[in-house]
Amino acid sequence: MQAVERAWVRLPSGKHLDLLHPSPEDWNDEDLALGLARTYRWGGHSAWRHPLSVAQHSLMVMHLRRQDAEQVTADPRLLLRELLHDAEEGLLGFDPLSVLKPYLGDAFRALTDRLAAAVARRYALPDWDEMGYRLHKKADRLAAASEALHVAGWPATEVRDTLGITLSPLQADVLQSIYGGLAWEPWPAEIAYTRFLACLQELLAAS
Repeated sequence: MQAVERAWVRLPSGKHLDLLHPSPEDWNDEDLALGLARTYRWGGHSAWRHPLSVAQHSLMVMHLRRQDAEQVTADPRLLLRELLHDAEEGLLGFDPLSVLKPYLGDAFRALTDRLAAAVARRYALPDWDEMGYRLHKKADRLAAASEALHVAGWPATEVRDTLGITLSPLQADVLQSIYGGLAWEPWPAEIAYTRFLACLQELLAAS
């Protein structure tokens, strides 16, 4: 019997996500939160007991931007855009290491772009303007520098010279001041899921 070709995955909700032609209705908020909580940064490598989830990283970037600008704080749609900046990784279940990305090619880039576009449609995210994107990337890089030092165990000199991140890593963990716990400690997946989902639903209600 000939195998049936498919390009979809079954999500915990029972929905089917078509990876090649994603629709904004292919997942629910719980699917997305769980996918991000179970998708790990830094290749899953960590100096802690748990790896760092994309969900926790997304919350960090959002809170860094919330501290940074009155405009973002005043508009929940802009905070939502920050929270969901890596959402396609949760739908795909894969956050490739930066050194791997050039080898994945145009087809993979097109796939992730389609998923990101479906996320933007589902959540009615505003388009990035030049200034907003520049400030977002600064917060994203600042989070990455801090994670490399405090979570993945990179020496500060290698963060600068090997990773090429010239921003100085943070010492204070913005998430600790909100959620408690140990500074820079990665959360277990179930905690990352709960906190990400609660923030997502809060911003959606405010929007």
